[in-house]
Amino acid sequence: QVQLVESGGGSVQAGDSLRLSCVASGLTFRAHPMGWFRQAPGNDREFVAAITWSNRPTLYPNSVKGRFAISRDNAKNTVYLQMNSLKPEDTAVYYCAASPPYYSGSGLSMRDYTYWGQGTQVTVSS
Repeated sequence: QVQLVESGGGSVQAGDSLRLSCVASGLTFRAHPMGWFRQAPGNDREFVAAITWSNRPTLYPNSVKGRFAISRDNAKNTVYLQMNSLKPEDTAVYYCAASPPYYSGSGLSMRDYTYWGQGTQVTVSS
């Protein structure tokens, strides 16, 4: 079965950096667009970043543009989210997700994804 396992979360100070990793198994990773979402307490899950199966990142929301970067290593079945200049408002559970193989949708919506990880907590204090 498909599994997505996130890691790399933690508690940091404002201005620090973290790199989240998501290791996928049970699928042909190189064929799947991947995405990152986050959910803060009391809020809806929101889009953070996505990358196509052909390794092109999508646009980032204004809230993370210029600070976050998504990348993938198909040899390691892993997608990364590099997060720099972290702010308290970045505090959330971060989820990775996989779209169907060779999916051509925007990747901006939860509906674009079939598989989800269990999430990793990121806490940023001021």
